[in-house]
Order: sequence, then structure tokens, then C-alpha cells
Amino acid sequence: MKYELLAQGFVTQRQPGTPVSVAAGSRCVARGNGELACSFMGQAAIGHNDFKPMLVWSSDNGATWTEPRLIWPELQDRVSIFGSVSRAPNGDLYFYGMRTPIAYPGELAWNAEVQGMKQNELVWTRSADFGRTWGPLQVIPMPIPGSAEAAGPLCVTTRGDLVCCYAPYRTFDPTVAVDANQVVGLLSQDGGRTWSHRPMLRFPGSESNGAEAWVVELSDGRLLGTGWHVHPDGNRPNAYALSLDRGRTWSPTGSTGTLGQSTGLAALSDGRAAFVYNQRKHGAIGVWLAIARPDARNFGILLNERIWAAEIATQDGRSADFSDWTGFAFGEPSVTVLHDGSLLVTLWCLQPSGHGIRYVRLRIV
Repeated sequence: MKYELLAQGFVTQRQPGTPVSVAAGSRCVARGNGELACSFMGQAAIGHNDFKPMLVWSSDNGATWTEPRLIWPELQDRVSIFGSVSRAPNGDLYFYGMRTPIAYPGELAWNAEVQGMKQNELVWTRSADFGRTWGPLQVIPMPIPGSAEAAGPLCVTTRGDLVCCYAPYRTFDPTVAVDANQVVGLLSQDGGRTWSHRPMLRFPGSESNGAEAWVVELSDGRLLGTGWHVHPDGNRPNAYALSLDRGRTWSPTGSTGTLGQSTGLAALSDGRAAFVYNQRKHGAIGVWLAIARPDARNFGILLNERIWAAEIATQDGRSADFSDWTGFAFGEPSVTVLHDGSLLVTLWCLQPSGHGIRYVRLRIV
């Protein structure tokens, strides 16, 4: 098994020094006619509390894209919203992420001294017209103290369940005790009216925590969750777990065997998964793609290749450790299955060759 590169380029490019000069967190969804929608966040600089969700569309499988459009222009100066789009089996789009109030222009969302995130809340909404208009944002009550880092999209299953996850983070208040060595799985079986929760991933020891996690329904009905296992020594492989009962319980947390960071998922045929992750520290830097057939004992990697080579890992030469994340130069890859069976991988980058959202289109052969 190997991959064939079909195309690569930029979904959108940003100019340094403009009010929205950083693009982050791209997520794409596809229709059967070659039409794509891609969400991402505009930001003045990494670490600022000013995420502005945007959408672009393509009608030719990603060869060309529209100009970016703000999803909620009326909110951009009052709240910072980071989130992702996903597509339900009936074609509706869902937006899921986190919302943080803006106290003043230029404030930071991250406190490096306490390694904490400004207190936020989880929100979601739905669109019936492929992202042109959206319903009001609805809040998902967070079941434990702390802030939320919700990097992955909401999964709408074939049974209509809403499944998502988030990583609990410390807040600006060091006196708030946060059970951070986990990724929390959230489940609603009544259209978002009520939610239950379980640890989707659980890490040993108080020094570990989760980050940039994802959940997807595989073609055989199982749920697969993956995430970044953050540890001070920086040498923990990506984690995964499976649910056989629609997200009510999860298997013991296992290792994917990949020493990467951010993760993204897409379901393939026959229970396989496309798993993307970025690599800034161990081996060849860039974005990697694995094809896996996971079970509760083994992640089952069948292919594991770098599909995009980064020029630099960090913007300023600092370490690529999680504690120095505001200096990262690329990350948060996502993967989408297109109507012809090819894969579209997107990521944000701040590279010498360009700033913005990059894409790589490829085929598994």
C-alpha cells in the first residue's frame, strides 16, 4: 500500500501584518458532486483571544476556492470562537467548538505562567444549506471544572447521535482544580437537548493531559477517538480508544504507535480509518498520514507516510514542546474523503514559502 500525490496548494493565503494574518484549524466537508466547504479561523497572531470563524467553498474538488467569508461578523469583536465543521449523513453541516468572551482588543487567550486557557464554553449549531446560514449557537454544559480545548469536529452518527470530545485545560485561576489528564467524550441522543459524558481517553499520572483530539464513526458503526498525549518529556505516542456502544463507554486508552501531536480522522471502507497527525520533533517534520484498521488491542497501522514536508517546525527557533505552542509554524491537520475516493488533507502553516491554509490531495493505491 502506498499513496499517489494528486495536487497541492493553498486553500487561502494570509498576508503577515494584516488584521487577520494567521489562519488556524482548517476542517473540510464534501458533497457527492465535488463541492467542498472548508472552515478555518482567522487571527491577528497565535495566542490572541480573537478567533474569527470563516468559510470557503470549492466546486471542483479543491482546485479553486472562493474568498473567505466570516460566519458571524456581528460577533467578531465581542467573542472569540474556535470551531470546526462536520457533515451529517443527511447532508446538514454542524459547527462545534469553544467560545470565549473578549475583554479588550489584543488580549491573550493563554497564560504561559500557569499554562492555562481563559475560561470558555462549548457551543454548537447546525446549517441546512451547506454553511451559507446557521442557527443560533447552543451551549453544551461542561461536566467538570476548567476550560475546554475542542479542536475536532462534532460527529453525527448514522443513528443520529451527536458525539464530540474536548480536552480539559487549566484556567487563568491557579486555584481551580482541573482533572486534565483525559479527553472527555460527550454524547447526545436527543438532538442536543441533553448530554452525557465519559472519559474518551485517560492518561496515567497527573503530569499528562490531552489535546487536539478527534472522534469519528467508522463504517462498521464503532466510534474511534484519537488525541495528542501531552507530557513534559514530549515523548508519548498519540492515543486512541474505541466505543462499541455509541459512545456510552470506551475501551482502555491505547497507543497508536505514532510519536506525533495534533490528530485528525476520517472513516474509510471496511472499518479502516485515515489518521493524520503533525510531527515537529521526532524524525521528518511535517504532516503524516496513516491508514489503520484499529481494534481494542492494536491500532493496526497499514500505511504511515509523510505527505507534506515542513520547512520549519517553529517560527522562532524555540522548542517544539507543547509549552511553547505559540511558536509553532504548522499544525492541526484534517482529512476528508472526496466523492472520487481521494483524500484531501488540510493544515495551517506559517512557513517561509507562505502563510495560510494548505491542502494536499492524494489517493491510496
